[in-house]
Parts: sequence; structure tokens; C-alpha cells
Amino acid sequence: MAQAPASASWEPLGETFYRKQDIYSMQWSISDLSDFIVAGAPWGGPLAMIRDDRKPVLLGRHAIGKPKISVYSSAGGLLQTISWDPPTRIVSLGWTHSESLVVLTQDGTYRLYSLSTGSAPPSYTQHSLGPDAQEAGVIEAKIYEEGMVALLGNLSFVEVKGWQKSSGEGGVGGKVTLLASAGLNEPPSCWCVIPPELSHTRGVEVLIGSGATVLRLDEIDVQDQRITRGPFLSITPSPNGRFLSLLSHPSGSSPQLWVTSADFTRSLSEFDLGGEGEVGAPGQVVWCGNNTVVVAWERTVVMVGPFGETLKYFYSDPVFLVGETDGTRIISNEACEFLQIVPQSSQDVFRPGSASPSAILFEAAELFEKRSPKADEYIRNIKTELVAAVDTCIDAAGRELEVVWQKKLLRAATFGKTFLDLYNPNDFVRMTQTLRVLNAARFYEIGIPLTYDQYQAHPPSHLIARLTSRSQHLLSLRISSFLSLSPAPVLKHWAQSRITTLTSTSTPSEEDSMCLSIVEKLKDQVDVSCADVAQTAWSVGQTGLATKLLDHEVRGEKQVPLLLSMKEDEVALRKAIESGDPNLVYTVLLHLKRSHALGDFFRYVDNKPDASSLLQVYAKENDVEMLRDFYYQDDRRKETACLALEESLGVEDVAERVAKVKAAAKSFGEDKDCSFEAKMIEDQLRLLTFQQSLEQEASGKTFIGLSVNDTIRACILAGLSKKADKVKSDFKVPDKRFWYIKLKSLITLRDWEGLEAFARSKKSPIGYEPWVEHLVSTGNHRQAVGFIARCETRNRVELYVRTGSGCWRGRSVLGRRRGGSCCDDLKSRAPNAIIAAQLDQLIGEMDQAGM
Repeated sequence: MAQAPASASWEPLGETFYRKQDIYSMQWSISDLSDFIVAGAPWGGPLAMIRDDRKPVLLGRHAIGKPKISVYSSAGGLLQTISWDPPTRIVSLGWTHSESLVVLTQDGTYRLYSLSTGSAPPSYTQHSLGPDAQEAGVIEAKIYEEGMVALLGNLSFVEVKGWQKSSGEGGVGGKVTLLASAGLNEPPSCWCVIPPELSHTRGVEVLIGSGATVLRLDEIDVQDQRITRGPFLSITPSPNGRFLSLLSHPSGSSPQLWVTSADFTRSLSEFDLGGEGEVGAPGQVVWCGNNTVVVAWERTVVMVGPFGETLKYFYSDPVFLVGETDGTRIISNEACEFLQIVPQSSQDVFRPGSASPSAILFEAAELFEKRSPKADEYIRNIKTELVAAVDTCIDAAGRELEVVWQKKLLRAATFGKTFLDLYNPNDFVRMTQTLRVLNAARFYEIGIPLTYDQYQAHPPSHLIARLTSRSQHLLSLRISSFLSLSPAPVLKHWAQSRITTLTSTSTPSEEDSMCLSIVEKLKDQVDVSCADVAQTAWSVGQTGLATKLLDHEVRGEKQVPLLLSMKEDEVALRKAIESGDPNLVYTVLLHLKRSHALGDFFRYVDNKPDASSLLQVYAKENDVEMLRDFYYQDDRRKETACLALEESLGVEDVAERVAKVKAAAKSFGEDKDCSFEAKMIEDQLRLLTFQQSLEQEASGKTFIGLSVNDTIRACILAGLSKKADKVKSDFKVPDKRFWYIKLKSLITLRDWEGLEAFARSKKSPIGYEPWVEHLVSTGNHRQAVGFIARCETRNRVELYVRTGSGCWRGRSVLGRRRGGSCCDDLKSRAPNAIIAAQLDQLIGEMDQAGM
């Protein structure tokens, strides 16, 4: 049997063609769609349905019991069932961009249900429109992909910007904003929402049918569009937001469809729907792409073109329309159909009588398969336009929903490429990849009838996420691999789905088996970790599995926070220490300090040297009192004493400082290994007591806090030489050190008489060279000369040189005694020419004397 041509389903509408194609035979057993409230997701998305409780129930048609929301694919496959028990009535159903189902109730509460096909109960987050909605109630709502606008009982409008911002029931939902007052006295006859991404103001706009006119409402103001064509029954914006279709039904006349620009400055077309043979106004008005409007009664669908042309389709049962960016899905009890304009590339190839290069190329490929010699003649005729013909066939293949025509068009493109010397095959390869992905998604068991244009509107990861949410993990992984995308999101969702299948009665062996299978799948993945999956396990109550999964997590920064959330504090601290990250250890320590009593907190740190060291570093800078308690708890006497000493250094009050030093002495005394330290602290106490008496004797002078050496120096500088001697005696200061201190102190005072007396008091234990050096270094050269004679003979010449030019002659005499080499050295360092000449004379005399 010969195959029907591709244009068999085309119908002309004005100067172009439209086609209505069967996509699926529905798998459900629904007999009447009019009994349900239906919400269809765009982009070939699922259908959510709940029985309309405002309509009477025919016995035997529907089960009696609690209402439930059923979610079906476009092919009628049941994806999810949600039991509905809340006491308030459902006002509206809708879908988000990520295919989460939005369920809004009359009391202003809305839920976001994640699409899931697993056996576990559907997960959701619950949010509120605020106290105004709870008090006044919700009349109606319009839900779009990135938000929602609701009409409240007090006739005000509120907007939900975005959706959930945190997980878990009762989490924070999208931002709720009250729009400007529309000044309504009664509910509007109709209204619609223009989403922010389509609005000229980049904010949400609400168009309200009020009497004969339309009001435009946003957050700031309300504007009357000053038209007189109402009242309106519906206002529907086009997918690109540039046009509006308004349905009115004046009293005593037939329904009127008016298409205008979004700003009401241009009237594009008007159409009287009274001649379509249906009674009353249509129940639905949607756009078919951005070109035509589709209206539907229960069993009749009419497409209205830009110039008033129409196409009619009749059904035996009620239908439901879902507007798409490039067409309209028509859902009936028996089938899912897609109505769209025939793409230009398809028209070029398949339009009857077409003489375009692409049509000739397609015909040439068909003739070539039949081994007809005319194929070569056809190719020669379009040789100069062959590249464009190949490109058109490739594009047309992407626009076709039937695989047979996709293959024919791609074979035609392949045939044409063989006659081209240079042709970039990237578009061809990309299209074949895209078609394989689209055909897999369109398969009836999957039920996502994406068109090529819809697929191009989002990145491939969006389709993979949609497949993943339906638990099509194998297909998602194959597509990810086929398109060279990371499989991490799919594997993460797969692992989380596996976990939700466990029950409270699952055995440890089942947990072990699941843990190993998850770890095996995730072991080579960089973008997903065991901690991500363990979070899900813990959230559903599988604490044992979560802990086992975390044992396989190698990244401490992901592992530790979850362990803390799970109250596994001991394990969290151990893992933080093993990670080698001090910041992570600090995080755990601070968490433990906040959440536990101080004694319990210290027990966590006990026997963990790394954590103990970091705790001490932190406490020294931020909480000394806690550090003292920690040392006391751990019986660390030595550390307690050192801490007391450190604190004493910053205390100005003498009595308090003495008390802290005494506390340190007590702690050192209680540690048998710190006898030396205890003795030193006793000396420190004696020194403090002596310094205190010195400050009383020498008012205005500071002694507290000085070392023994500095105390001696301060006593000498204050004229308390006897006190300095007492310090030397009491603290057994060695003679050499004492002489150095006193020498420097007397030079600082410039007490030359005292310095001379000190030198004569007894033989210097440090010699006299240091006297000369310190005097020279402080610029007291003349005083230094007087002590050179007391120095050793072998050092005197050098010391004379260091004192300057005052006594060069005398030094030359010494040089004579030591020989010519010394005189030569003196000459090289002579400060002026006169002394250099004297040294030359001396060297000559020495030469004559044979020295």
C-alpha cells in the first residue's frame, strides 16, 4: 500500500498551511474530560487532573471517596497520584518551569509537588500567600512558569515572585507582593497575566476586564486602556506577549473574537464566532504559536487566522487545549494531537507542485533509490543551489514528527552532500543527534512530545531533568552520554529515588547492599558525592544508611556539616580532624560548644591532640575563661600556671598581678614535674614585692614588671645603688653581669666620677676593654682614653685607634714598640695628612734603626 504524502494532513488557512497530527492514542480510561479541572504543562509537559466538585457525579462514573489529583503524561500514562485531604477547596492547578505541580487552595495555601513516579508518597513543600489571603480567601489565580498572581476575596491582587527558596514543608516560598489597587467593586469578568519576561516593564502585568474596558495593573499603578468593546469573557496573551485575543459576548448577539496588539494601539482582526454552529461562548481560547487563535467548545475546535479564515475540527467527546509556543496540543479522551503551522522548510520540500531546490533534491533522492537515471539530471539542474537544498532538507527533517519522513529527508540531504566538494557536516550531525533525543522523548512510554523549536528553546539539560524527575534514569543517562553531558544530576536523583524505596523495617543487609550499589555508581563522579545522597537518606529517616554513605565521602567539607545535622558529633569531629582542614575543625568545635554543656564539650575534645591544640589557640584569643576551665577539667597544672602568668603580664593593678602570680605558683607547686618552675615563680613573687617597695621609695619611678637586670639598672638610674647591690645579692646575680649592667647605667647617667670610683672599687671581672668600647660607642672618646692604660698591652694600640685622633703621637710610640707592620696599619687609618706624614717619619726612623 502506497504511503500517503507528507502534505496529506495539510489544510490551507489563507496563504499558508496548517497541519493537525496524531501524536498518541491515550492510555487512560477517562471517558469525559469535562468532569475534571485540567492543568496542562507547556513544552509537551504532563496533565494534572482533579474531578470538578461543582459538577454532579453520575453513579458508576467516578469512584466515591477522598478526591485525588492524577498526573498523566501527554500520552495518557499515569505518572503520579496525589491524595487530597485538606479541608479547603482547590482554587487552581498549574505548573512551574521545572514541572513541579502548584496546587492553590481557597485559604491562600499553596503546595509545590515534585513530579515523581516512585512508590513513595509524593513530596511537597507548603507555603502561604500571607495573612490577607488567609483572611479574605482566594477567588481565582493564574499560574505561570516563574510565579503566580492570585485574586483575593477583598478584590486585591497578590503576586508570588519565583517559587520555593528552601526545601522542607513549611519552608520559605516565593516572595509575595501586593499589587496596586485596581479599585474593583465586584470580581472582574475576566483577567490574565503577562509574565515579567514578556512585559515591557519587566515586571508582571495583570490585564483586567472591567465593564467595557480593560485595566492594566502592576505593582505601582493601574491604567485604564480606554476601550469600549467589553464586557469580555477572556483575555489571552500570545506566547511572545506581543498580541492579545479578547473574547466578548454582548447581550443578544453572538460571541466576538478580537485580536489586538498588547498595548491596544493596533486592532489586528475581528471575528464573529456565531456562525460556527455552536451555542454559547467557547470554553477555551488559546494561541497556536503567535499566528492564530484556537477556540474550543466542548466538542468543536475552531482555528481563526489573521484575516478571519477558519479551520474547524469536530470531536465526539470534550477536548482540552494546551497552548504551545509553536502550536496547540489538543487532548481528547482518545488521542493527543498537535496543531501547528507547517514549517517553511517542510512547505518548500513537500508543498504540491513545489519547484524549490529542496523539493527537487528530495525527488532526486527518491528516484535514485528507484535506480532512475533522472536523479542525475535533477541534481545537475540545482547544482548551484545544492547547498541551500541540503540545508533545507536537514531543517525539514527536524520539523517532522514522523520518523519515516525524518529518515527520507536525511537520506535526501546525504544524497545531496555527495555532489558537494566542500560541505560542513556539523549541522547534519547535530540534527541527527537532536532527532534521536527527540524521538526517544516522544516515545509513548515517555510521553513528552517536544517539537524541534521547543527543544531548541532550552538547553538539553532541561529535557534530561524532566526525564529524570519521571524516574527515566536509564534514558537520561544514555542521553547525557550521547550529548557528552555530565551524568551527575541523573545519578544523584537515581540514588535519592533508591533511598526512598527503603522502609522503616528494612534490614541492615538491605541498607548495606543499597549503600554499596550507590557508592559504586558514584565513585568516579566529580559533580556528585555520597554526602549529597546521604542528605536525602537522613531527611527520610534512614539515619543508618546516611551514616554508611558518609563513610565513603572523601571530602570533609561535605561530610562534616551533614554529620552535625545528624547529631553525629563525635564522628563529625573525628572526620574533621582526619580532613586536615583547621577551619573545618573550628566549625565543629564551635558547633559543639554551642550545643553542649561545657563539661560534655571538653569530653569531646579529650584525647584528641589536634582538636585540643586548635581549641587552645582559639580560646587564647577569644575566650580565656573557657581555656582556664579546659585546663582545669583536664588537670593540666602546668598549662594553668602558664596561663595565669600570661594574664598577669597585662594587669596593671599590683595586688591583682601578685594574686595571679601566686595562683601560678600554686599550680606549678601541685605538679611534681615543675619544681624548677615553682622555684622561679617564688623568685618572681619576691621580685614583685621588692619592686613594690622600690616604687614606694622612689615615687614617680616604675619598677613593677621589670626583670632582675632591668630592676638593677632602674635602681642605679634612680640613684639607689645600695638597692641595686641588694638585688644582686638577693637574686645571686653574677659579678660579670652586674658589672656590665652598672657600667652601662653609669655611662647613661654620664656619672664619670662614679664610673671612676666603680673602676677603682676592685679589679673588673670583665676587664676594661668593655669600658672603652661602651664609652666609644656612646661618643665619649675622651673618657675612654683614660681607661686604655688599664687594658691589656696587646689591645691598647687598637683601642687608641678607635678613640679617634686625639693621641696619635702617643699611639705611634706604642706602634714603634710593636714594629713597622703596626705603624703601616696605623698609617692606613690616619684621619688626616699631617698624622700620615708623622707616621711616615716614624717608619723611616724605624727603618734606620733596623727595626
